[in-house]
This record gives sequence, structure tokens and C-alpha cells, in this order.
Amino acid sequence: MGKSKNSDVFSLLLPLLFFTLVGTSHAGGIAIYWGQNGNEGTLSEACATGRYTHVNIAFLNKFGNGQTPEMNLAGHCNPATNSCTKFSAEIKDCQSKNIKVLLSIGGGIGSYTLASVEDARNVSTFLWNTFLGGKSSTRPLGDAVLDGIDFDIEQGSTENYEHLARFLKAYSSKGKRVYLGAAPQCPIPDRFLGTALDTGLFDFVWVQFYNNPPCQYADGSVTNLLNSWNRWTSTVPAGKIFLGLPAAPAAAGSGFIPADVLTSQILPVIKESPKYGGVMLWSRFFDVQNGYSTSIIGSV
Repeated sequence: MGKSKNSDVFSLLLPLLFFTLVGTSHAGGIAIYWGQNGNEGTLSEACATGRYTHVNIAFLNKFGNGQTPEMNLAGHCNPATNSCTKFSAEIKDCQSKNIKVLLSIGGGIGSYTLASVEDARNVSTFLWNTFLGGKSSTRPLGDAVLDGIDFDIEQGSTENYEHLARFLKAYSSKGKRVYLGAAPQCPIPDRFLGTALDTGLFDFVWVQFYNNPPCQYADGSVTNLLNSWNRWTSTVPAGKIFLGLPAAPAAAGSGFIPADVLTSQILPVIKESPKYGGVMLWSRFFDVQNGYSTSIIGSV
């Protein structure tokens, strides 16, 4: 006996029904910080692994308050001698693989602050002309146009970062979209970036769930981390939120999560959030040492 037309329709509906019932788990990516250890390999090598969706070049660690901005890429190159322009081709190589490449400003060591709204405007102009779509006679990373700016603000003044975010985002009107990333600590609100995050302008927020005992994985318990994650995804306006983790025990003072715990007890839960973006790792150097991204990529 041949099938009726109705059974054809039913067989088409079954897969749709299956996908609807499975739940709303969201696939994510892995963001990595690169630039703070000369032994971590090149940018192209990082992107060639196929494991990363976002790379933050770290750091522009001196800016604002009238200072001449400075970039520190550890052992990779010296911006003062123009030797970092070699990474222009590598940035373009990463972008050709659909990897977003951002410049991270701030970091744990440096001298940076935004003294006023006007200072924030000046820094945004500098970033646009020097690393994004503008023009400058001095572009430390050459003519590559980065995809955006990542805010890793951990010291100095807590003021005016919301203005920097607005000024930078406004440059999206000039053609290429300017993406904004941020790396706040997991306690809410973040002391330095809370006000900036409230603007809702950030595309990627990689929350640091380490070196913060009240909201990180500790002593085999995932409760504090999951509670904090739920607060982030339900109260902070952002495009995508990433779980920021150390890629090895040595990468942070506390908060390292064994890969099997992450993949079995944490990722299945946090992937239910529509705001889930993936996992951020500090840093490429530690990931090379420990192979963490390789261990988790099948579950992210």
C-alpha cells in the first residue's frame, strides 16, 4: 500500500516537533586573550586551531587623562619600534576565518583612567583612528581594521566608561560595525564597568568567574557560580554573555574548573540561557600549556 498524502505531511512535521521538544540549548564559541606572553605562538597560529571565535589582543594599558597611549604585547613585539605591524596580516587572516578580533584596553597592570566625558571622547577618537576604521600615521598593528574594543578595566577611576562605549559605538554609523566587549568581575554590579554595561551597548560580556570566591566554582560546588550566572543573564543588558575562566590552574589565583566538571555540571545548565555566548579563557598561553579548549570545545 502506498502512503497517503497526510502521512507525508506527518513525516515532515516529526523532525520539527522533535527540535521543538529538545529544548533551547544554545551553541557557543570560545573567546581567548592573546598578547601577554611571547611563548604563546602567533595570532595566526591561535586562529588556525579552529577553536576560537573571538580573540582579544591584550593590552592597550596606558590611556586617558592626557597620557600618550601605550600598548604592551609582552614578548611579541615592541610598538615603540614599529615591530607590531607584522600582526596586521595575521589579524586579517583571523578575520578571514570569521573570527572577531578586538583590542583589549586596560588590564591588571598599567596606567589608565578617563578624567571626563571629553577625555572619553578623545580616547574614542584615538582608538578609532589608530585601530579601527579611521586614519592615523601611527597604527601600531598596521592597516588591519579591528572588529572592536574590549574593556578590561580593573583599576583607576570608575567614571566615564559609559561615555567611551557610546562614542565608540557611534562609529558603527561610518560603515563597519564596531563591536564592544567587556570583562567585568562576577560580583554585580562591577565596580568599574557596571554603569557602562547598563547602556546595553556591549555585544560580548565575558564575565570573570575567577579570583572572586563569592561567585565562582569552589570546593566542588557549582552553586555560587550558577546563581551568579543567572543574575548576569537576567539583569544585565548585553548581546551575549560568556563564562570567563582560567585555562589552567596557574592562570588565576582561584576559580579553575576541571574540564569534566565544566562539561557535565555547568555548560548543560548555562546553555539554556538565550544570552549564552560561550566560554572565555585566560589566556592563549595557558591554553597552549593545558589544552583546555580542546577538552571542552565539543560541549561549548
